[in-house]
Amino acid sequence: MLFTSYSFIGFITIVFLLYYLLPKKCQWPLLLVASYVFYFFASPSYLIFIGATTVSAYLVSRKLDSLQTEQEAYLKAKKGELSREEKKAYKAAIKAKKWKWLLLCLFFNLGILAVLKYTNFMIANINGILSAFHSDGHLSFVNLVLPMGISFYTFQTMGYIIDVYRGTSKAEKNPFKLALFVSFFPQLVQGPISRFNDLSQSLFEQHKFDTKVVGYGLYRITWGYFKKAVIADRILTAVNAIIHDPETYQGGFVFVGMLFYALELYADFTGGIDITIGIAQTMGIKVTENFQRPYLSKNIKEYWKRWHITMGTWFTDYIFYPISVCKPMLKLSKFSRSKFREAIGKRVPVYLSSFAVWFTTGIWHGASWNFIVWGLMNFVVIMISQELEPLYGKFHSRFHVKDKKWYGAFEIIRTILLMSCLRMFDCYRDVPLTFKMFGNMFTNFNLADLNAEAFLGLGLTAADYALLFICFLILLTVSLVQEKKGSVRDLIFARPAWCKYVVFGILVLAVLIFGAYGIGYDQSQFIYNQF
Repeated sequence: MLFTSYSFIGFITIVFLLYYLLPKKCQWPLLLVASYVFYFFASPSYLIFIGATTVSAYLVSRKLDSLQTEQEAYLKAKKGELSREEKKAYKAAIKAKKWKWLLLCLFFNLGILAVLKYTNFMIANINGILSAFHSDGHLSFVNLVLPMGISFYTFQTMGYIIDVYRGTSKAEKNPFKLALFVSFFPQLVQGPISRFNDLSQSLFEQHKFDTKVVGYGLYRITWGYFKKAVIADRILTAVNAIIHDPETYQGGFVFVGMLFYALELYADFTGGIDITIGIAQTMGIKVTENFQRPYLSKNIKEYWKRWHITMGTWFTDYIFYPISVCKPMLKLSKFSRSKFREAIGKRVPVYLSSFAVWFTTGIWHGASWNFIVWGLMNFVVIMISQELEPLYGKFHSRFHVKDKKWYGAFEIIRTILLMSCLRMFDCYRDVPLTFKMFGNMFTNFNLADLNAEAFLGLGLTAADYALLFICFLILLTVSLVQEKKGSVRDLIFARPAWCKYVVFGILVLAVLIFGAYGIGYDQSQFIYNQF
């Protein structure tokens, strides 16, 4: 049931009406039923996997909570009787039990994800190695189903389990509420990856119908559909024409395809998140923001603080920090300080932890080498940039251009181009071909090739390009206004009532009239559905 399908629009309309017509105590149970119905229509078999994740998370979180309660009760009962060493030993024993339960849950759920998502990837690599050694034997691929959104709900649920283990989140006692947290249907498609403490604050509450809240949500939903249907699905035609025919579209068109894909990905992904957050908001539920105008970033580090924010914070909190402060890493850092230099010893935990984060980020996006290389290239660029910071400091102290508007624009353009180049691994989906096309972009660049006839050969008309240019200006304007003055919706709702209705009506008409529909139209999945 695609977000862009009539069936989904009908589905969410029914859910919305029932949400406010039924007694308020039925609101969160209704969302649970709706979430499982949504998942059932994707595929009944998917319910087995999301059910297994939910049940295991509930049982283990309750066990972790009971161990913590047991510890607190025991220490309270034995207060004044135990020595400091005895207290320490008892806490260590409880922590060891909790650690075993945590590992069991992580192994079970991440194991499901690994088997379903990466088995054939491993088989392909093993077969490649066998072929390299001229072996006649090979392994057969297996036909495994990959449930929709499994990477998102698995990471979200494992974050919850880790938080319960750390004591930063209490275990949910109601299994059905936990099931809703895991399966909340608007964010199943492409996130964001919510934290239990954040989402549960509004997910399980009773909500009254509020015209302003619903209006804000409808604006956000329509804005998301505008990005997806009018921009992303339209420019997708040209993107596919370029990247699926690398023999024809070379040189300057590699550069064009790279920029077109940047616009498509942004409109597609942020559009989907807008729809997710908007749907939740119409029902009074607050979902974490996942983007903060990433294309206004002045460096790649800032970019990743603005793009897919919940994924970045998940990897930082649950991979980077645990690895960087674990005992083996601290020992390695100490060894490096003693055998090499202090500066190297300080860098070891950061570099190795960052490497682990970016390797995992890459393979999380897809079971193929292009995503792994993409992740590691991000790591390399960020580390190089970090090492060059002293040089940047000297440059800025001498030339004093940091606060100049033109230099800020240069930094933004530089970051967009750099990230677009890295995304070529996502475009071409083949590592050797990506490097080949990247080089070809410079060695075979001919401005004369970028003529009107060639652009029209990409499947778009002159009217399509004109519309895309106008849409680009609208996106840019909205982003700049948000950066300087805050929410555009706040600005619109601060105007007279007729103003917000007129703007909303124009937005709806734009989606209906200019959406990429028509004969032969094929609704495209959101890009992040594959993850």
